[in-house]
Amino acid sequence: ARSSMTGRISDAYTNITTVKLFSHSKREAHFARAAMEDFKQTGLRQMRLVSQFEIVNQALVVALIMAAGGYALWLWHQGQVGTGAVAAITAMALRINGMSHWIMWQMTSLFENIGTVQDGMATLTRGPKVQDAPDAAVLKTTGGAVSFDNVGFNYNGERQVLDGLNLSIRAGEKIGLVGRSGAGKSTLINLLLRFYDVDKGEIRIDGQNIAHVTQDSLRSAIGMVTQDTSLLHRSIRDNIAYGRPDATDEQVRSAAANAQADGFISQLSDKQGHSGYDTLVGERGIKLSGGQRQRVAIARVMLKNAPILLLDEATSALDSEVEVAIQESLDEMMQGKTVIAIAHRLSTIAAMDRLIVMDDGRIIEQGTHTELLAKNGVYARLWHHQSGGFLGEDQGVAEPMDQA
Repeated sequence: ARSSMTGRISDAYTNITTVKLFSHSKREAHFARAAMEDFKQTGLRQMRLVSQFEIVNQALVVALIMAAGGYALWLWHQGQVGTGAVAAITAMALRINGMSHWIMWQMTSLFENIGTVQDGMATLTRGPKVQDAPDAAVLKTTGGAVSFDNVGFNYNGERQVLDGLNLSIRAGEKIGLVGRSGAGKSTLINLLLRFYDVDKGEIRIDGQNIAHVTQDSLRSAIGMVTQDTSLLHRSIRDNIAYGRPDATDEQVRSAAANAQADGFISQLSDKQGHSGYDTLVGERGIKLSGGQRQRVAIARVMLKNAPILLLDEATSALDSEVEVAIQESLDEMMQGKTVIAIAHRLSTIAAMDRLIVMDDGRIIEQGTHTELLAKNGVYARLWHHQSGGFLGEDQGVAEPMDQA
């Protein structure tokens, strides 16, 4: 009950902007009060139980004091013990009385926290779903060729997301993944990073099954820029250097400059007196704008310089001017690397070596931008809808994909 109450209150405060936008302050207050009422009822039941124990405990202690005191007085009256013994027995009985009350309240505190302990133990003792094989080797990349061989996957036994998918990506090839939400694009990326294990089939990098290599070596060979960028509550320098902890300060600054981040970083400061690259970014980078977080993330991946590069809407949070400025650095970073890019704005991936159109976990079209336009299929319709403007893009994406 306590965790439910604090969870609801925390959820409302975390999403306070959404609550205000929809004018749901009273609704959220009512929602929190309902949890508080449940907590109050649980507390009342607990206190009633504690009170019953206290009554029984007090009765037993009073009986003990009277019995011990009476027996001591009787022995004193018989001349078998002295006055000091009577005082010692009485003091011991009173001490037991005090200790019994202390033990009672300690037990109450224990029962209050036993639910929290149970939840914590359930979380801490849960083993990772994806584990390295006992004989897992270190991944050795020679070029970054990636292949998906008859890959099948579903989340928790529910809808099949991928079923028998086959895709080969040559070393140094740059491909773009296209498709509506839920088509399986992000799932493909997550499987390559081995955040999940495939249900069937194999994923190989340079001929090595990723299930037979260590997760650390696998992810060390992959650099990724995500749409929802998350930064650590550390300095700008620490966040960029996270891509390569042994990087020099000059290398960090060079990566920031290539990501068009050096300009705004030099103007940053915080309440602790830090400035520039020493500025703390706050939890998840909340002190920075979305575009600034994105540029720090791009700088981090540039510094990592991995042979395989994954871009999931990498420039979605950037304005057009910054995107154009950073595109040259991105193009330079992609040279010689195997690149897999996801984008809903087709113009950002039209220049890729090959475009893969997915729907319902299947590849329905693939080819260059020019080839796919000539086919006049799903990709061509998506392209024409987006070229027609925002309304055309919004209204047209679902229609052709549904027809496919």
